[in-house]
Amino acid sequence: MAVNSFGVTVISSLHEYRQRVAHNPERELVELITLIPDLVLDIRYATARNLLGKPLYKQARAFLRRPVAEALRQVQQALRRLGLGLCVYDAYRPYTVTVQFFEHVRDEKFAAPPWRGSRHNRGCSVDVGLVEQASGRPLPLPTDFDELLPATDSRYSQLPPHVLFNRSILLAAMKLHGFVNYSGEWWHFDHPSWADFDLLDLSFEELSQAG
Repeated sequence: MAVNSFGVTVISSLHEYRQRVAHNPERELVELITLIPDLVLDIRYATARNLLGKPLYKQARAFLRRPVAEALRQVQQALRRLGLGLCVYDAYRPYTVTVQFFEHVRDEKFAAPPWRGSRHNRGCSVDVGLVEQASGRPLPLPTDFDELLPATDSRYSQLPPHVLFNRSILLAAMKLHGFVNYSGEWWHFDHPSWADFDLLDLSFEELSQAG
């Protein structure tokens, strides 16, 4: 493990990741669809429907550190009682992808700078929307994921009542289980344990070999 050219320490070795998980199982990146089978996945960075307009992941998969994934499962269980569920747009994000974002956007409001890294790189942030549990149909929310508009702010109020209501359900359900919303993006939630975890730069393909 070494400090990179931006002055941050990033784990990019599968061997080192395995060692850290062996020392503390909570460091494991858990595949969400395995832990929460009824999640809807809409992994935008595996498609061209994102801020950069091109696929950044080779596989449409979502991972979070074990305690974060367990907390998200509790959110899903609570929403299920309302006939709703979560749609995951992104979760763990390799550090190199964060570097690409910042080079494209050059705005710390919308992309974490490489000299800090993202909480997504730590496996402690998740981007989510809401769906109807029975049909998987998305519920109307303020904007599409990853749009750079005033309405992406979770405090923006000039919206139809049903959209405000849907957003309030999402914010409340996530908060109830410990997640903290980043107010600049209604879809982005951090787990408070993020500082306990390292920045990672492992691909989804590498994580498949980690078990």
